[in-house]
Amino acid sequence: METSDLKRTAAHLMDKSKGLLAMDESTGTCNKRFEALGIPQTEEYRRKYRELIVTTPGLEECISGAILFDETINQSVTDGTLMIDVLKQKGIIPGIKVDEGAIPLDRFPGETITEGLDGLGKRLSEYYDKGARFAKWRAVITIGEDIPTPTAIKTNAYNLARYAVLCQQAGLVPIVEPEVLMDGNHSLQQCSEVTHQVLHAVFNALFDQHVEFEGMILKPNMILPGLESPVQDSIEAVADATIECFLRCVPAAVPGIAFLSGGQSEQLASERLNAMHIRFKDKMPWELTFSFSRAIQQPALEAWKGDDKNVAIAQKLLYHRAWCNSKARRGEYTPEMEKE
Repeated sequence: METSDLKRTAAHLMDKSKGLLAMDESTGTCNKRFEALGIPQTEEYRRKYRELIVTTPGLEECISGAILFDETINQSVTDGTLMIDVLKQKGIIPGIKVDEGAIPLDRFPGETITEGLDGLGKRLSEYYDKGARFAKWRAVITIGEDIPTPTAIKTNAYNLARYAVLCQQAGLVPIVEPEVLMDGNHSLQQCSEVTHQVLHAVFNALFDQHVEFEGMILKPNMILPGLESPVQDSIEAVADATIECFLRCVPAAVPGIAFLSGGQSEQLASERLNAMHIRFKDKMPWELTFSFSRAIQQPALEAWKGDDKNVAIAQKLLYHRAWCNSKARRGEYTPEMEKE
C-alpha cells in the first residue's frame, strides 16, 4: 500500500472525536472473564458477546476502529453478516491482533518476549484480504527488582519494529503497543524513567527498520504508579508526567497516540485522558485518544452475564462508556457524566 493510503487510514482512526475499541481478547482471556461472571465458556457465547458489541446502536459516533481477534474476524452475527462487515457498514475500520502472546525470555527471569513473527507476512496479507486495515502487536515490560533489563527492552523493540514494517508492506497500519505494566509497587517517577527508555528504544528500532512514522499509531501505557504503590498520584500529576514523557520521546510525525487502559478503573481512565487534553491541548503535535478494552467493556459484560434479555441494557452501558471517553478525548468529560 502507498504511504498516502496508510496515512489516510491512520487519520481516520485518529478522528478528533473518537477512539479505538480493543475487543481483541484471546480465547483464554475472554473465557477467564466469562468464568468470573458465570457465563458459559464456549465459542457460541463468545460470538454472542461480540455481536452485542458490534451491533451496539450509535457505537460509530464514538469509535473509529475496532481491534478484533482471529476468532472474531471469521464470526457472523445472527443474520449471517460477518462481524467485520457490520463494522464497515457503520464506518468503523476493522483491525486485527496479530501477536501470539508473551512467553518467558530465556535467561532473563521475570521478563518476556512476544511471539508471532514467523509467517506473519502471509497472515497479514490474508487479514488484509478479509478486510482488516490495521493491526496490533503488544510487547510487555515489567518493572521490578533489577528489571527491565536493556536486553529485554531492545529485544521487544526489535520485534515491534519488524512487525510494523511487515504491516506496512501488507497495507495495514501498525498499532505499536509497548506496555509498561501497572503491576508492582513502583513510583510514578520509576514508571516515567522506564517508559522513556522503552519509547526511545522502540522508535530507534522503528527508524532502523524504515517504518513510516506517518503511517503508524502508538498504543502506550499512561505514566502511572504501580497498583501496589503507597503513593497514588493525582490525576493532574499523571497527566503532566505522561505528556511530558511523550513530548520527549514520540516524534511529531506520528499521527496519533491511543492509550491502553492497562487495568485502570473505567472512570479513572476517562478522567486522566480528559486532564491531558485540558492541560496540554495546544502543546501536543499528535492526536491523543483511547484504545480501551475493559475500561469500555466491563460494565456491559457484567450487565449481560450471557443472558439475551440483558443485551439492550448492556449495549447502553457500552455506548455510555464509549461516549464518556469520546468526551474525555476532547477535554469535555466531567464526573457528572457517569450518572447520565
